[in-house]
Amino acid sequence: MSQPQQKIATRDAYGDALVALGKKRDDVVVLDADLSGSTKTSKFAKAYPDRFFNIGIAEQDMMGTAAGLAIGGKLPFASTFAVFATGRAWEQIRQSVCYPNLNVKVVASHAGVTVGEDGGSHQSLEDVAVMRVIPNMTVIVPADGPETQQAIEAVAEYKGPCYVRVGRNKVPTICPENYRFKIGKAHVFHEGKDVCIIATGLMVAEALKARDLLKAEGIDAGVINMSTIKPLDNDAVIAAAKRCGAIVTAEEHSIIGGLGGAVAEALSESAPAPLVRIGTRDQFGTSGDPDGLLKHYKLSAEDIREGAKEAVKKKKR
Repeated sequence: MSQPQQKIATRDAYGDALVALGKKRDDVVVLDADLSGSTKTSKFAKAYPDRFFNIGIAEQDMMGTAAGLAIGGKLPFASTFAVFATGRAWEQIRQSVCYPNLNVKVVASHAGVTVGEDGGSHQSLEDVAVMRVIPNMTVIVPADGPETQQAIEAVAEYKGPCYVRVGRNKVPTICPENYRFKIGKAHVFHEGKDVCIIATGLMVAEALKARDLLKAEGIDAGVINMSTIKPLDNDAVIAAAKRCGAIVTAEEHSIIGGLGGAVAEALSESAPAPLVRIGTRDQFGTSGDPDGLLKHYKLSAEDIREGAKEAVKKKKR
């Protein structure tokens, strides 16, 4: 694993990307549900106050307003915490954004257990699943700051509803300098030959650490960054399964309906192989410090290592 560069929260990268996008395009407008200091849309509000709308604590209204702005030819980015964007406003996203296939970008922050002390009521572990199931919705979970900036640029060019999940905590910069994000395409860090770890979001950095731990035990693990959950890069999944014969998924999300579920579907239809899913297991979050919660919910590099060893054992049965 190459040395990680500086750490940056993907929500901060989102705020910077919005400002850059606003400079290039005057059709970009940003909406927030009274959380702009946390989602970092405050950066855009400061730079372009006439194109920023604080809708207040009214997420359903925010999504409906975003839909109206899209109909009027604007490019709206709507932001709040993930648990509110995908929970309180699910019906509006389905009926007013995705059903008419409008060009609305929902960028939600503070997802996963690394929200930390806010506890289970605010730690969204279901958002990817409930967004992924809606027709016309594209779902993206960037791994680091630079990938987040590229993902925001990409969704701005893409026509149709998008959900981008960003986080509260600072994460290592892991994508190489020549990396170019593309919707629906995975990035292969290492091919491996014994097992392949397919990860998303901050779990990609943990997967790279797990690869080093496995290497010390004589296991050659591949690592894939699957930043687009929908549409999933099925070709990358199938190639990894055929090459390594065993797969591990790693996500800061429930194993039900998220990356693990998506990969399981692809494997069962096209390339059956042993699969171990690392993620939360049909449970809510709890209050604690972010690193401690990753360990508590068995989302650490060491847990990915154990999952990989389990997958290899299954392969040999």
